[in-house]
Amino acid sequence: MSEQDQTRRLLDIMAALRDPVTGCPWDREQDFASIAPYTIEEACEVADAIARDDLEALPDELGDLLLQVVYHSRLAEERGLFDYADVARTIADKMVRRHPHVFGDETVAPGFWEASKAAERRHRKVDGALAGVAVTLPALARAGKLSARAARVGFDWPDAPRILDKLDEEIAELRAELPRPDRNADPARIADELGDVLFTVANLARKLGIDPEACLRQANEKFTRRFEAMEQIAEAAGNSFADLDLEAMEELWRAIKSRKNP
Repeated sequence: MSEQDQTRRLLDIMAALRDPVTGCPWDREQDFASIAPYTIEEACEVADAIARDDLEALPDELGDLLLQVVYHSRLAEERGLFDYADVARTIADKMVRRHPHVFGDETVAPGFWEASKAAERRHRKVDGALAGVAVTLPALARAGKLSARAARVGFDWPDAPRILDKLDEEIAELRAELPRPDRNADPARIADELGDVLFTVANLARKLGIDPEACLRQANEKFTRRFEAMEQIAEAAGNSFADLDLEAMEELWRAIKSRKNP
């Protein structure tokens, strides 16, 4: 079947699932809000397949994500708002509009891309440098995007060392809120200061040209790999890892870190 035929088949399948009489009971009950979490989950699973270089799984994951687009489009069509063709046309028009150097004769001036997106936000009556940064993004990724938007209008540190200085300042403020023998800690204040630390870290990653989400994913994988190695070493020695004291655990951790590829 052609691409057009396969697309039509998928749209017909979704229409059948949503049929008020013969459709699937679960699918008939869904709305934009109930489907949105699945949309985010499927996008994450696409990213996960790419991160694992699992290209065999990628078509399946992309299909799951495409289904989300079809699902939302069908919900909108039922309300008379828009349909799948409108979605496809909107993004196609946007790509042509944003790439005049490819689809026209214009020379792209510096800052054209951002100016184009700003004009689109104004058209949608969404104003402000931070407008349009999705609140449903992972918090670390959103922090990076928010700081990048602010930087475009000049609100930024001049270089990474200055952000490191700011990070030291935020850590000191966090340390000052920790409990002491003479004072109870305020969990709300600790959370606020820790949030400032994390936001500054995201800012630092942006300044260094590094994706903070990718960095954290890598750190998560490294920690998982090292921790599981410690468990295996303990088990091979006839011990339960959970029964080891902290000093023994630290010794294993140092041993794992000293390996060539920890």
